[in-house]
Amino acid sequence: MSEQVTNILLVGVGGQGILLASEILSETFMLAGYDVKKSEIHGMSQRGGSVVSHVRFGQEVFSPIVPEGEGDILFGFELMETYRYLPLLKKGGAVVVNDLQIAPSSVLMGKESYPEGLAEKIRLQFPDFLLVDGQGIAREAGNPRAANTALLGAVSRRLEIPESCWMQAFEKMVPAKALDVNKKAFYLGRELKN
Repeated sequence: MSEQVTNILLVGVGGQGILLASEILSETFMLAGYDVKKSEIHGMSQRGGSVVSHVRFGQEVFSPIVPEGEGDILFGFELMETYRYLPLLKKGGAVVVNDLQIAPSSVLMGKESYPEGLAEKIRLQFPDFLLVDGQGIAREAGNPRAANTALLGAVSRRLEIPESCWMQAFEKMVPAKALDVNKKAFYLGRELKN
C-alpha cells in the first residue's frame, strides 16, 4: 500500500444514485484495507440540484475534502456538472463521465441554453477521458436506474482494488432484489476501454 492519498470526486444532480455510488466506493476501499474519508454536498438534491461527493482513500487520510487541483478521478454523472468541477482535478487526472445532459432550471425556463460540445471540451483538457453511455448499459443490464453502477464499473478500471472487494461492497450496500442487475451493470461498465 502506498502512502499516497487518492482523491475521487463524484458529481451530478439529485436522483442519479451518486450517494449510493459513493457509499459503495467507500466500502470497497475499506474492505481493501484503506483509511477512507467521505463528504457530501447536496444542493436541493431531491429536486435535481447539484450533488458532489468527495471520497479519499489511502494509508492515512486526515480530511474528507479533496483540495482544489488535487483530484485524481472526476466521476461525473452528468456532463455540465462534470465540466463545472474540472478545476478540482489535478493536471493529468482522469475523467469518467456519463453521456447525459440534464437541463438545469435556467435552461428549462429559457433563460440560458445548455452548453454545446462539453464532452470534447473536457477531453481536450483531460486526455484520460472516458465517455460512458450509462443509461444504455443500465438498460442492457435490465434496469435503467443502474446507470450509477455501470459508471462505477468504468471507474473501477482506474483503481487497483481486488474485484472481490467490489463484490463484497455491492452485497453489503445494494438491496438483494437489485443486486444481480447492479452487478451486471458494474461488469458491463468495467469492460469499457478508453
